Amino acid sequence: MRGKRIGAGAAVVAGALAACHLALAPTAVAVTPQTATITADCGTFGGGAATLTATQNGTAATLTVNTSAITAPIALAEDSIASTLTLVKAGGGSTVFTGTENPAMAAGDPVQVGPLSGTVASGDSLEAFGGSLRMTVFGITITCTATGPQSPGPFVFD
Repeated sequence: MRGKRIGAGAAVVAGALAACHLALAPTAVAVTPQTATITADCGTFGGGAATLTATQNGTAATLTVNTSAITAPIALAEDSIASTLTLVKAGGGSTVFTGTENPAMAAGDPVQVGPLSGTVASGDSLEAFGGSLRMTVFGITITCTATGPQSPGPFVFD
């Protein structure tokens, strides 16, 4: 009788561990590449290399933009930058990602905005070159554009 209880207990523990493993398993990657780099020109505000990071969950997608080439001119509070990122679709049109998400930044810190939210369709191929990033801080709008195609290539959504 005792052997059956130990066996049943071991089965319950094994089942619980398997359930935890499934719950913690990473989700499938739906967008490729997940990260791309561009060289951005932000006019009088500077420019240089920027990294775009994409995620997808069905038709919902997010993009985050990080750059050390552009720095915060003054200390900025969390979620204080209104951003609009427009990416060009292969075959015509564009997709817009918007949001007010950003970490708190001290003066001189690299700029990061996002995740910015947008809607995509299966097969969408989106490129930063030809689009723009508009950031509004304290009523001042900064517009950045890519000076060439993103590397390693456009974001393709599943």
